[in-house]
Amino acid sequence: MRIAGLRISGENISGHFNIMNIVIARLEKRKRFYKKAAAFVLRAVAKHSPELAQAVVDCGALDALVISLEEFDPGVKEAAAWALGYIARHNGELSQAVVDAGAIPLLVLCIQEPEVALKRIAASALSDISKHSPELAQTVVDAGAIAHLSQMILNPDAKLKRQVFSALSQISKHSVDLAEMVVEAEIFPAVLTCLKDPDEYVKKNVATLIREITKHTPELSQLIVNAGGVAAVIDYIGDSRGNVRLPGIMMLGYVAAHSENLAMAVIVSKGVPQLAICLSEEPEDHIKAATAWALGQIGRHTPEHARAVAVANVLPRMLSLYMESESSEDLQVKAKKALKSILQKCTYLPGLEPLLHEAPPNILKHVVGQFSKNTGQQMPNVIVLLHVLQGS
Repeated sequence: MRIAGLRISGENISGHFNIMNIVIARLEKRKRFYKKAAAFVLRAVAKHSPELAQAVVDCGALDALVISLEEFDPGVKEAAAWALGYIARHNGELSQAVVDAGAIPLLVLCIQEPEVALKRIAASALSDISKHSPELAQTVVDAGAIAHLSQMILNPDAKLKRQVFSALSQISKHSVDLAEMVVEAEIFPAVLTCLKDPDEYVKKNVATLIREITKHTPELSQLIVNAGGVAAVIDYIGDSRGNVRLPGIMMLGYVAAHSENLAMAVIVSKGVPQLAICLSEEPEDHIKAATAWALGQIGRHTPEHARAVAVANVLPRMLSLYMESESSEDLQVKAKKALKSILQKCTYLPGLEPLLHEAPPNILKHVVGQFSKNTGQQMPNVIVLLHVLQGS
């Protein structure tokens, strides 16, 4: 029987369930070539949908796959880990089934093996399990995964680093406690060097990890700032394009949102001009929306913060994105909210003047409000502005 040669698809898979039962029944008894092929079939079935992955579980595949993780042959272990990862990635219930079968400690052992391919697949499976819930991520942490993953952050193999940073990100995202455990593995500042990795996926996953850590608390953000993380991420944004930029943009927004001092750290590190470039040159609405949000988080704190944003001449761009009918609803909402939050603090009048003849009344009233707070030589400007407002 040529198991590896079976053509598996979502449409015809039901006809192979009897074969799957035979595959699983013999998985523990056959030679390593058979076991690798059998695990391949199970993976091919499980990848299509949660329902088909559940069917693999219902056939009793998990116990056989977990036993295969204890095989001497690294190819068998790799094939089994791959299948387990494909099962786990669909949802929390399937991940919990993989955990309940006892896979986690063996996957952690696999990332300690010398074979790089096995390390990659095992790290990927741990990432797939961790992503669904804090409880599943905690199970991975309790098995000692963080210490072993953190030892591989500077491994020369790019594909391995992708999976390592993905797993650490999926662990960090759930809670303050989990993020602190990752930080306590002393991956900073060494991890920041990977923001310049030639592999785009490595860079993006590192930026995602930093984002997931900084979003939780001011203390965690301050730790990243102290390690040089803000400046490194700003350089990363400048060196990247498109979706690769996105986690870095969001990281700056999360840092700035926590406090005036942290927002000022982004300003001092020249984050605003870099975000202004993203706002002007990125074609995708979701990236522009994230950039507008980040700028809003920086500028909303004090007049000094708002001035730093206004000086970069991003307010007219935000206004046009808000008013353009081609902009997505999310972009319009985020641009409007960011614009208003900055205008409510902005006393830098030259930065407001470009908005006078284009802004709709709901935005213009905030511009007029800032001019009206100023006295002396600027009072005639208030009269002109009120004229404009009445005319609109």
